[in-house]
Amino acid sequence: MPSSPELVARIAAAKGAVMAQTDLLHREFGRAESKWKSDGTRVTAVDIAISENIFRELRAQFPDDQFFSEELADTDAPIPVTARFCWVLDPIDGTNNFALGIPHCAISLGLMEAGQPVYGVVYDLGRRTLMQGGPGFGMWDGDRPAKVATAPPHKETLIGFHSPFDKTLMPMASGVLSQFKIRGLGSATLHLAYVAAGLLDGCVDYNVKIWDLAAAIPLVLATGGEVHFLNGEQLPMRQFDLKMKRIIYVAGSPAMCTRLEQLMKM
Repeated sequence: MPSSPELVARIAAAKGAVMAQTDLLHREFGRAESKWKSDGTRVTAVDIAISENIFRELRAQFPDDQFFSEELADTDAPIPVTARFCWVLDPIDGTNNFALGIPHCAISLGLMEAGQPVYGVVYDLGRRTLMQGGPGFGMWDGDRPAKVATAPPHKETLIGFHSPFDKTLMPMASGVLSQFKIRGLGSATLHLAYVAAGLLDGCVDYNVKIWDLAAAIPLVLATGGEVHFLNGEQLPMRQFDLKMKRIIYVAGSPAMCTRLEQLMKM
């Protein structure tokens, strides 16, 4: 199906808006002062500045869209999704890493149409690479067209993994930990984007919110991968809720998702 002019215009604008913030991201990497929010997560002035800058640019071009960022919400109450197009931004996914000078962090901008992720733009600071794509567009890791890894699960399989915040879920984690090689980067966006790029074979997370995933989900879907939610379907996104429950999910090729779900049954 041909892409709509409205969607194509937004994709071009998204890439430009994200790339315009990369100089700021690199300049303040490892230097920005941070503080802790009431939910126990870290924020820096750079998170807020990137949110404001990206949304200012996009809002000027698409004033009828809705704009959601973890750092700019003016209410803790859920906000209904009412516009055809909405944007979900995590200005720095991996803020802890960014503040400490650990390069696994990214700008993560997802575009939704009717609540479904249709395109993602992820700037990977550590590799200085723009990852982008969506269903019908393919996925690009810099200049390289990418595909999800399709090899059957084996002992050398690499899985992106973060330990559960809720330690009662550790029994779900033990099977994955015992079967595969684990990589914990401190950025949920990069775990999922690296699955799309074929750099990781799969990923598991217990701790994420929709802004951690909105840009990377369309990357995975564009490359033949899947994202399976294990504690309630999250899409289409009908509201933006800063107090939403943590999402548990697995991602990878269809076969990888099936195997990960088998290992996580309690």
